[in-house]
Amino acid sequence: MRTLTLGIVLLAGFGCTVAQKVDNVFDCATICDRYKSCFNHDYDASECASKCRAKGDDADFRRKADVCNACITDRSCTSATFGCATDCMSIVP
Repeated sequence: MRTLTLGIVLLAGFGCTVAQKVDNVFDCATICDRYKSCFNHDYDASECASKCRAKGDDADFRRKADVCNACITDRSCTSATFGCATDCMSIVP
């Protein structure tokens, strides 16, 4: 019974880690693609997402990416520019 309980605890912890990384990948790609489509069509969104994902182990950075992503969701480019610049400037240039 102890082994089963330990296994469940370990799987739950692993599942959370995977979910955080998947969420981070999604946030990074969304944020970088949005920057490219709204501000600079020549911007390398793939490189931006790679750099963003590389910082994904930093809880503060993940929080900032989540805040940025939440801010730009369902906003026009103009609205996101003025309303989300402060929240997103540490994620994209």
